[in-house]
Order: sequence, then C-alpha cells, then structure tokens
Amino acid sequence: MQLTVTVRPYYQKDLEATYPKLAHYLKYLDSSLVDRNPSLYELVGQLDQLLHRLEGTPLREVLLRYSGKLRNLHKIIQDNIADWKLAEVDKLLYSIEDMFDEIEMDPELETN
Repeated sequence: MQLTVTVRPYYQKDLEATYPKLAHYLKYLDSSLVDRNPSLYELVGQLDQLLHRLEGTPLREVLLRYSGKLRNLHKIIQDNIADWKLAEVDKLLYSIEDMFDEIEMDPELETN
C-alpha cells in the first residue's frame, strides 16, 4: 500500500486585485487563467510557457529579468516540499511574492 499526499501552495489574495498590471497582460493571453486566480507558485511553474506566449510584450521583458531567480526558487520549493520542509517552503513562497511585487512595480508594465 502507498500513501499519496499533495502539498499545494494557496494564495489567498485575488491575483487581479493585488497585481492589476500583471493580470492585464495575462488576461490578454487567457482570461480564464486570471479567473482561476492561480498561485504565484503556479505561475512560476508555467514560466517558460508564459514567456513564449508573451513574445513581444513588456511583461515578457520584465519576467525575463526575474526568470532565473524564479525558476531557482521554484526548484528549491519543490525539493523542500519533497523533504517535508514546509516552514522553509513558506519562506520561499514569500520570496516569490516579493519578486512579483517588484515585477508589478516595474515602470515597463504601464498599462493605459
């Protein structure tokens, strides 16, 4: 017999209300994505796909600057989840949130 446990980051805040500029660009790609209110961790997990789909947009350029750090954090979080180091996961999820705060404030993301 095997036991399967799922640990899934949960983001309480409304993505669109918290990150309106980010949501604006993501809605352009796929409005249902924003409607699902994904966690920031989930978005980072889809980063390569998002970068491809955001070709030619200011959001892509901003995300590219953070992509290495975001991918690294995502990998470390996955490893810590596997090792049941959930307190460390919580800290790292806040680091992702801090990066998305910086992304949202980037002047290149001005929406008219």
